[in-house]
Amino acid sequence: MKTRDKILKASLALFNEKGERNVTTNHIAAHLGISPGNLYYHFRNKEDIVHAIFGEYVRHLETAFTPRENGPTLDALMSYMDGVFYTMWEFRFFYASLPDILARNPALHQEYFQVQTQLADRVVAIFRSLKEEGILNIDEESLPDLAHTVKIMVTFWISYQTTQAIEAAITRPVIYQGVLKVLFLIRPYLAPEAKDTIARLEDHYRRLATRTR
Repeated sequence: MKTRDKILKASLALFNEKGERNVTTNHIAAHLGISPGNLYYHFRNKEDIVHAIFGEYVRHLETAFTPRENGPTLDALMSYMDGVFYTMWEFRFFYASLPDILARNPALHQEYFQVQTQLADRVVAIFRSLKEEGILNIDEESLPDLAHTVKIMVTFWISYQTTQAIEAAITRPVIYQGVLKVLFLIRPYLAPEAKDTIARLEDHYRRLATRTR
């Protein structure tokens, strides 16, 4: 693995574990056993590292939340839910400190806004495909509102959880609880023939959400 990639991987792990504000470039360099100068050869500062990690986040969104050409199935819906979990878990530091991170970096804030606008369009397209497949019963006018509500829940689930207890730990079960909330939002719009399968999906994620770690 190239040094630049090692820096990004270590930074992401440290940001997720300790919180982005609590990690400095010196911490990252010490964690990797390299000199700060070596780190600065690849990144000018910590904001550059955060920006590069954001690029990884964007690439994941483009892969995980692109509507499928052959139309969605309920298996595809589970794949989307797994994509929600992976995104929230892998980049949890970003969700936990989103307003602060964006306020410090106007260029990143602008990129984030553009990405989220595109993501909202993708989620609408996914829900529209689910409607066309007979999985969702929802009128066209309500699709954007449902997509926006789901996006809000995903975006702020982690930051909400951090307000519920002092030094609250964000664990995998906590993220799976967020996935269950997404299914809860979708449930009222399910076609009758899809409800049994969604119930099985909920049972699957509920079991994951009750694990200790």
